[in-house]
Parts: sequence; C-alpha cells; structure tokens
Amino acid sequence: MAIERPDAGQLQQLARQLHLQISESEAAEYLALMQPNLDAYDLIDGLPDEIPQIKYPREKGYRPGNEENALNAWYYKSRVQGAAKGKLAGKTVVLKDNIALAGVPMMNGAASLEGHVPAFDATVVTRLLDAGATILGKATCEHFCLSGGSHTSYPAPVHNPWRQGYSAGGSSSGSAALVAAGEADMAIGCDQGGSIRIPAAFCGTYGMKPTHGLVPYTGIMPIEATLDHTGPITANVKDNALMLEVLAGPDGLDPRQYASRGGNYTSGLDKGVRGLRIGVVTEGFQLPNLQPLLAEKVRSAVARLEGLGALVGEVSVPGHQLAAALWSPIGCEGLTMQMMHGNGMGFNWEGLYDVALLDKHAAWRDSADTLSPSLKICMLIGQYGLTRYNGRYYAKAQNLARRARADYDRAFGDFDLLVMPTVPMTAQPLPQPGCSITEFISRAFEMIGNTAALDVTGHPAMSVPCGLVDGLPVGMMLIGRHYAESTIYQAAAAFEASGNWEQM
Repeated sequence: MAIERPDAGQLQQLARQLHLQISESEAAEYLALMQPNLDAYDLIDGLPDEIPQIKYPREKGYRPGNEENALNAWYYKSRVQGAAKGKLAGKTVVLKDNIALAGVPMMNGAASLEGHVPAFDATVVTRLLDAGATILGKATCEHFCLSGGSHTSYPAPVHNPWRQGYSAGGSSSGSAALVAAGEADMAIGCDQGGSIRIPAAFCGTYGMKPTHGLVPYTGIMPIEATLDHTGPITANVKDNALMLEVLAGPDGLDPRQYASRGGNYTSGLDKGVRGLRIGVVTEGFQLPNLQPLLAEKVRSAVARLEGLGALVGEVSVPGHQLAAALWSPIGCEGLTMQMMHGNGMGFNWEGLYDVALLDKHAAWRDSADTLSPSLKICMLIGQYGLTRYNGRYYAKAQNLARRARADYDRAFGDFDLLVMPTVPMTAQPLPQPGCSITEFISRAFEMIGNTAALDVTGHPAMSVPCGLVDGLPVGMMLIGRHYAESTIYQAAAAFEASGNWEQM
C-alpha cells in the first residue's frame, strides 16, 4: 500500500507550520529527497500491527438501559470468563471505561470516542482473566477522566449508591459505585489526581493507588505518563490485596515501570498494627474546605488504630502542599501534550501503542467545543504554559517533585505509615443540568487537595472507609513508602477487623 504524498504547495504549508519559509523550487527539491523516507512509511503501512492476541472469548455485550442501570454506573455489559482456576476464581470484576477490552466498546466518558472498539486487551485485563476472574463489563467514567466528581460523564452523571442525586466521586465513578452497590466484587480504577481514592471515599469502598509504575498501564488510555496509576477498588481489604498481587509487576511494555516489582500483599493481613508507627500529617488536615465532622471521623479512626497498638504521632510534611501545587503544571501541560496534541498516546516512549485509539481520538479537534469544561480548563492552563512559557514550568515542576518526594521520605524515617483524610468533604449533590461553568468546574476539582499530591510523588496511598457523616461515607487515606503496599494493607486489615466502619 502507498501513503498519500504531499505536493509542493502542501509541503510549503507544512514548512510554515514549522516556522520555515521555502520557495516552490526548494519544495520540489525537498520532495524528491523525501521519497525514500516516504517509501518506508509505505512498508510500515503494509504490515500488520504488532498487538497481543486475544486469549479469552467474550460476549458481544450491550449497553444497559435505565431499568438495569439506575446509577448510570454501567457503560457496557459484556461477560468474559477467565481461567478455570486462579487466585481470583469466582470473583467478578468491572473495568473502568478507559481500559481496553478487545471487541467491547470504549468511550472514556466522552461522546467523541463513542464507537471506538479496542482490538486487544490491556495487560491488567489479561492478568485478571489468567487469575480466574470473570469480567462483567465496563464502568462509566468521567469525561476523559478529568473530574473528581461524577457529573462530567457522557451521557449522564453517575449517582452515589448511598444517596441518589449525589456524587459518586471520580473519575473512576462507575467502578466504585458498582462495587459499593454489590454489582461487582472488584473493579479497576485509574488515578492521576485521586481518581481511585476519591470515588472509594465517596462510596465507602477500599481504593488503592499503588506506587507509580507498580501496575502496568499498557492498554489504558493515558493522561500524563508521570501521573498515570491504575489499581483495585474493592469491598474489603483482602480482595484488594489479592487483586494487587495479580495486577502488579512488569509487563515489558510500560515505560512507567522503571523499578517495578510484584509482592505477596495478602501475607501480612493478620499481623495487626502493634508497634506500627503512624504519622498524622498536619498539612492533610489544613485544607480550607475540610469539613470538621469529617476530620473528627478520621482522627477517631487514627485513635482506633492507636488503641490497637499503633504508635501515633503528629508530623509535618511541607512537601505535601508543594506536591499539590506541582500537580497543575505537570497535569495540565502534560495532558495537553500527551492526551490532546499527542492524540491520546504521545511520543518518545517504547511500548504498546493503540493505533486505532490514536486515529479515533485525533478527531477531538472536529468537535472541540463539545469537550467537558473540566477538560477545557486543564487544556487552557496547559496551552498557556506551553505557549507563553515554553513548558518551563512543567520542567521545573518535575524537578521540584523530587523535593516534595524527599519530604515524604524524610517523614518515613520516623513513621511506617502516614495518614490524613482522603478528601475534605463527603459526597456532594450533583450539579444541576445547565449550571454555570464555575459550578461545573468547581465541583469537579474541589476534593483533590490531598489526593493529587501522591500522584506527583508516586507514593502508594489507599482510601479506607472509616465512618459516616450525615449518612455518607468518610475515607481515611493511608500512605506508605514506595513499594510498601503490604504495610498499608496490614494497617487497613487491622482497622477493618476492629469493627463495622459504618457504625464507627
């Protein structure tokens, strides 16, 4: 097959996009010199793509109607039965709808991606199925995953299973809602600013954002590679640890996995917390929108851990506030380059690219005005930083992230775990249709003050339900050293076993 060749006029136009001026005669000369390179494109165009084979058959599936989707948490139902035996045999799983499940539509919460059908399974999908899990389908997520609320998903918001008309959190909104509602045992979420932990906190589930790179992101639509995390959302600690055992470890395709490893995360679930040193992070309780009753619930949960034998003390981590600020240039400029200008894939990394997704997502430019305001504001911030300041603040923020990470690591010199509220408030009412841009955007990002920092530093962090305020769940966030997920699970399991969190 042959790709389309430009003519001299088109080449001059391309040159102007590169801030070059070439004459018509120069363009003709360049065109002749370009032909061997374009012949290489022809060769590539004629070869089959190098993508994984599909190992497990799956149902054609369907998009459920309102009668079986009261929370709007399902995007697509399609049953895929995994291996006959394995760690997850008998467990049902739902996938966030930014994860490739071959032959099943993927929309990532956005109308512009509607109709895209992945041709291969994400690594996490294959690992779940190899471990015996049964995948039930895809969970609704926020518009290109750019919201901590649950009101930006197309075509309708996801409702909190604890209270209709209230946010389920985001961006893994449907994942947490379906687990909390008992419609799936487990779910996969993804987290760039809190998108596993926020819905887990709002819905009363256990949500683990593992160490950056611990779980391969291969086959999941990225936002910003240095912030991309994926991990489990479950109804109990044991399932969460078991699921992470299955998911963790290198796949040889994800460049985020520069120092990855797996682990036996269930081995320490019965160790208890006696002698475990837990630091209460001062800055985590200083968010201006922190609800006093929610803070009290988290402090009561910490006191319960202390009563179980943990050694508890207060600790200041100045890097926590710094990391939260660094999220803006890293997240906004990074996503503008990788997810938008880079057509969902970006450049300059080795691994498995989803070429069909790249082709489909490139059409966002044809309907850019329909993008969610929550994405638009991130793009506007990002483009301003790129255009006015040449990306220098992205670069400087990445340098400063090492300082924020070191501040956390210094705290871990005195403590085994750190703790703070996952989010500053309980689930809030969903914005009404037609609300102002200000309200729409504010409700998308008002809850990320504590969660976003850990995406920048890459430390593992888990939201653990620890009580109710006005009938809505409260989340306590446990934070560990890099690759110390086992310690988090140890404390979470001890807390879970100490009583019914709904009555605390």
